[in-house]
Amino acid sequence: MRRAASAGQFRRTAATAVAVVVMAALATGCGKGAGAAGGDGGSGSGSTKNVDDGSTLTMWTRAATQAQSQELVKAYNASHKNQIKLTVIPTDDYQAKIGAAAGSKNLPDLFATDVVFAPNYASSGLFTDLTQRIKSLPYADDLAPSHIKAGTVDGKEYVVPHTLDLSVLFYNKTLYKKAGLDPDKPPTTLAQWDSQARRIDKLGGGVDGTFFAGNCGGCGVFTWWPSIWAAGGEVMNDAGTAATLDSATAKSVYQVYRGWAKDGIVAAGAKDESGATWTGLFPKGKIGVMPMPSTTLGLMPKNLDFGVAPIPGPDGGDSTFIGGDAIGIAATSKKADQAWDFLKWQLSDKAQVDVLAKNGDIVARTDLAGNKYAAADPRQVTINKLVAKGHTPYAAKFGQTFNDPNGPWLKLMRDAVFGDENRIAADNKAITASLSD
Repeated sequence: MRRAASAGQFRRTAATAVAVVVMAALATGCGKGAGAAGGDGGSGSGSTKNVDDGSTLTMWTRAATQAQSQELVKAYNASHKNQIKLTVIPTDDYQAKIGAAAGSKNLPDLFATDVVFAPNYASSGLFTDLTQRIKSLPYADDLAPSHIKAGTVDGKEYVVPHTLDLSVLFYNKTLYKKAGLDPDKPPTTLAQWDSQARRIDKLGGGVDGTFFAGNCGGCGVFTWWPSIWAAGGEVMNDAGTAATLDSATAKSVYQVYRGWAKDGIVAAGAKDESGATWTGLFPKGKIGVMPMPSTTLGLMPKNLDFGVAPIPGPDGGDSTFIGGDAIGIAATSKKADQAWDFLKWQLSDKAQVDVLAKNGDIVARTDLAGNKYAAADPRQVTINKLVAKGHTPYAAKFGQTFNDPNGPWLKLMRDAVFGDENRIAADNKAITASLSD
């Protein structure tokens, strides 16, 4: 199995100042509602054509998804007349790069984006309308729904899934056995997670029940919010302009994490962990059960006996935060039909199974969850099946509110778990102000 991307990719640092500059460029770079590519070789938004005529296409991706993008481009170039020229851009520089290119109308033919920012780009007119092209696919209804929803504006679909990363529980079966727990029965409720973590923590000898990144806003949304969704709760309104992170359900989730911090069930360093190394502890075999990015499945030592399970709610249910990248055709591209040839191919059985699944990556189609490569590892099947029920929340000001280390969400996280939990309501109001400002 190919080594997955480094843990650092899960720490997003979209500063407010950068976001403002980028969105200003987006607003002036392409008109809102732009959706038809023009020029030689391009077809309008109603087209379903894909053309492989030897054209050279430019494509950008961020470093966080470099490995998957390179594998897909390599396989496409080897089997098609068209050739993709891929440029990988440092993740922390990506938004600014897209904004500058939009402002100068110099976007590549294809560009991927962290899925949480897809709504911004789509609503700003940076992508070509792919609605009819997507609907023409025989497996259109099987495409990762979270990614499709994130790139849908006013009923029009602008992106397709490129790479996926899900939040799931990893649990150490060896430690479960030592603690007298059934290694084939991971927690199905947050209460069970709490109970099992505490039981494992009693083993001592450097073993801890669980771990989380307590100073990383992006890590928090990725691993805490699924427990709220699993209980039927929401974190924001549909418009992404008002937070509901002070609900009774949310508070019940925070209370469990607060108990872990208070009672020393969480490994040392959780309070200050900013996200750069938070996935590095579990592979050492000293953590009982903790939420992790699904892409770290390929990072685990071969001698580590572990399982994977959905993240549960306080009293049951399960969910996941579906991250990763979406990809679309730039509204300024003159080669929309050729670009669609690549996008259509990357969603095909050949690319999804023989490129992504073969390398241990998550497939973007729910009908391929049990593919021949995933079937060899039940943990991969568990992850793939979660694609159909996960969430990718929408908010135009997601980055500045939830990912920015100076943003209001991180303050709520820290108040709820390490500080004054009576501040949660006020913190939630600050989040709403940031979202709607």
